[in-house]
Amino acid sequence: MAALVLPRLTASGGRVLAVAGRNVVALRRAGWLVFISGAIEPFLYLFSIGIGVGALVGDMPLPDGTVVSYAAFVAPAMLAASAMTGALTETTFNFFGKMKFWKLYDSVLATPVGPMEIAFGELCWAMARGAVYAASFLVVMIAMDLTSPLRALLALPATVLIGFTFGAVGMLTATLMRGWQDFDLIGTIQFALFLFSGTFVPATAYPAALRWLIEATPLYRSVDLIRALTTGTTGWLQAFDIAYLLALLALCLWAASRRMSRRLRK
Repeated sequence: MAALVLPRLTASGGRVLAVAGRNVVALRRAGWLVFISGAIEPFLYLFSIGIGVGALVGDMPLPDGTVVSYAAFVAPAMLAASAMTGALTETTFNFFGKMKFWKLYDSVLATPVGPMEIAFGELCWAMARGAVYAASFLVVMIAMDLTSPLRALLALPATVLIGFTFGAVGMLTATLMRGWQDFDLIGTIQFALFLFSGTFVPATAYPAALRWLIEATPLYRSVDLIRALTTGTTGWLQAFDIAYLLALLALCLWAASRRMSRRLRK
C-alpha cells in the first residue's frame, strides 16, 4: 500500500513546487525591488506608532496582568497584520488575475497539475515570501529588545501558520469575486480588521458586544497568538488560537479548491 501511495505523494509534491517555482521565475524577471518593498510597511508602523506614539501612551497591560512597553505590545500585532496583508494580496489580487484574466491556470490544468496542487503551490509561494518578511521583522524586534531570540524562534512558525490561513481565505475570496471592483470591499474589511483586532489597544477597551465580535475574528486570534509567544505569556488560549487557525485553513483551502475546479473547467 505504502509503495503505491508514496510515489503519488512525491509526484504531487513535485507539482506543487513547480507551481511555486513559476512564481520565483516571474519575480526574478519583475525585479527583487517588488519583493523587498513588501517588508517595509510593518517597520514604518512599528517605528511611527509603536515607538513614536508609545512615548505618549506608556506601558500596556496584557490579559494575565503582565505589563509591557507599548512598542512590545504593538510589534507582534504588526507582525500578524503583515502576515495577513501579504497573504491576502498574493492570493486575492494576483490569484484572481491569474485565474480570470490572464488564464494562467487554464494552461496549467492541461498538465498533470490539479486544482488542489495549484492552490498548495500558490500558498507555498505566498508563505515563502511571508516567512522572509517575518524573519526580518523578528530580527529587528530582538535588536530592539522587544522579545528574546527563543521567543522569536517560536513566533516564526506561528506567523507562517497565520499566513497560510489568510492565504486560504484569500483564495476562497478570489473564487467568489466577480471583478476588480470587489477589491474595494476587500480592502475595507482588511483595514477594519487591522484597526479593530487588538492591534493598538486591548480588546477589553471596547464595549462587551463589540469585544466578543472582535475576539471571534481571525486576525484577533492571530495577534493574540503572536503577542503571547513574543512576550512569554502563553496559556491555554493559545492552543485555541492554533486550533482556530488550523480549522479555518482546512475549511477555506478545501472550499477554494472545489470552487476553483468548477470555475476552471466550465
